[in-house]
Amino acid sequence: MNVLLIVIMVVFAAAALLALVRVVRGPSILDRVVACDVLLTEVLCILGADMVINHHTRSLPAMLIIAAVGVFGSIAVARFVARKETTR
Repeated sequence: MNVLLIVIMVVFAAAALLALVRVVRGPSILDRVVACDVLLTEVLCILGADMVINHHTRSLPAMLIIAAVGVFGSIAVARFVARKETTR
């Protein structure tokens, strides 16, 4: 079980690092938003993996809130960018 946990953490850490690079460097605001969505998805996956490994469901409300924040945030940025594009 320890080897599986180490592999999971290494893979998620590498993916988070790559997403953070895209958040910092990403040429447009949309690239940064997608990278933030990837980070939120990684947090959801880590919480889900924790629930599976430790056999509990205590993280489920936090997962639902994080998912809602991600969806509503993406929608808000998409609407903002769409309005900005139409005013040009």
